[in-house]
Amino acid sequence: MTSRQGGEQAQPTMHTEHGQTFDPAVGFRETAARIEEEVGKVIVGQRKLVREVLTCLVAGGNGLLEGVPGLGKTALVRTLALVLDCSFDRIQFTPDMMPADIIGTNIIIENEDGKRGFQFQKGPLFANLVLADEINRATPKTQSALLEAMQEGTVSIARNVYQLPQPFFVLATQNPLEMEGTYPLPEAQLDRFFFKMLIPFPNATELAIISERTTSGQQAVVHKATDGATIAGMQNVARQTPIAAHVTNYAVRILLATHPDQQPTPMVKKYVRYGGSPRGLQAMITGAKITALLDGRYNVAYKDIRAVAIPALRHRIILNFDGEAEGISTDSIVGNILEEVREEEKLLV
Repeated sequence: MTSRQGGEQAQPTMHTEHGQTFDPAVGFRETAARIEEEVGKVIVGQRKLVREVLTCLVAGGNGLLEGVPGLGKTALVRTLALVLDCSFDRIQFTPDMMPADIIGTNIIIENEDGKRGFQFQKGPLFANLVLADEINRATPKTQSALLEAMQEGTVSIARNVYQLPQPFFVLATQNPLEMEGTYPLPEAQLDRFFFKMLIPFPNATELAIISERTTSGQQAVVHKATDGATIAGMQNVARQTPIAAHVTNYAVRILLATHPDQQPTPMVKKYVRYGGSPRGLQAMITGAKITALLDGRYNVAYKDIRAVAIPALRHRIILNFDGEAEGISTDSIVGNILEEVREEEKLLV
């Protein structure tokens, strides 16, 4: 039975080989809580950000972080790698960086018999968690090399294709203030980020805690909370989480409302040139499933769609000239859509 109000469904149980049963939603939530608790030993506040990053990871996607320097982006990814017992690497993007600098290259080596041959030397991209710092400082040629890794989980050198380690997760950052000497990400690459997350500046209390932690000489000790195999299992649970047709319909109508030539709100029709792609819908659905599981529910409700709509769509909406000129934010566009699109409504075809 389903509830029209929130898509409520009976929570299934899974059986172990010893005849015991467990609720996958509860196990999912407990594992996520351990991860967030360990990360919180290093990262002060930013609970929403940590939750969104974790959602990206469990969804098998990649995240784009936008924030001013010094807010702990590197510390967040490095701590997450320690907590997940995964390999970590950081790439500092610069305008002179070439694709081979991140994916690796073939080098000539000489064996014991004096014969020479090519051997592939892996680049920093061959890690479970990769921090692509200031990605918009790299040229489009280097950005495109990262694109294959993000989309396919592989890199191509000469005629050989190499698989990246799993789980594989790219967290890219960009500075919203300093735009000199940068190469804005093309829409096609932006669309391949599962979420775009904004890092808020810490409040006074959080700043005091950060100061105390970083100037006292004491290092926070974090412990392994899970591993890559468990993350892969969580990804499977998320994919199998049921979603009612009317909740999917709600997400579809939200996406269509971002397009000025589909079912737009007045604000969209006035300020938007192009709306979100089908990947935006996929991000909303998958993100909503994970949000429900983190809340201990093995079903998806309307509120789960609303919870992930802004990070899933803010980077997939292209403003027109009027929107740019008046300083309209894509966050306000999505917020307006969530206010205008009703939950109980038929999809127009």
